[in-house]
Amino acid sequence: MADAAVSPDPDLIRALRALSNPMRLQLLAWLREPDRHFSREEAIADPAEVGVCVSHIQAKAGLAQSTVSAYLAELERAGLVRSTRVGKWTHYKRDEERIARLVADLGRTL
Repeated sequence: MADAAVSPDPDLIRALRALSNPMRLQLLAWLREPDRHFSREEAIADPAEVGVCVSHIQAKAGLAQSTVSAYLAELERAGLVRSTRVGKWTHYKRDEERIARLVADLGRTL
C-alpha cells in the first residue's frame, strides 16, 4: 500500500524559500550575534533587546536600502525575524523561538 501524499506545511515552505537566498542567510547570521557584527556606537537602541537598525544592516551588506528592506521583509513574512519601530527607524531581531521550531519541523519532515 502506497503512502498517502503528505502536504508540506505552508509555513515550512515559506521559511525554506526565505532561506534559499544567500544574502538572507547572511543577514540571519549577522543578526545571531549583533554585538559582534554591528557597532553599538551609532545604535539608538540595544541590538540584543530591540534589534539592529535597518540602516546599519544596509551599510554592512553594501546593498541598496530597498533591497535590504525587501530581504528583511521576506524573512519577517517567514517568521524568522521581528521588526520594531524606534522613532522613524525599523530594527530587526531574530525570532529564536520560531527558528528553533523550524529546525524541529524540518527534522520531523525529512
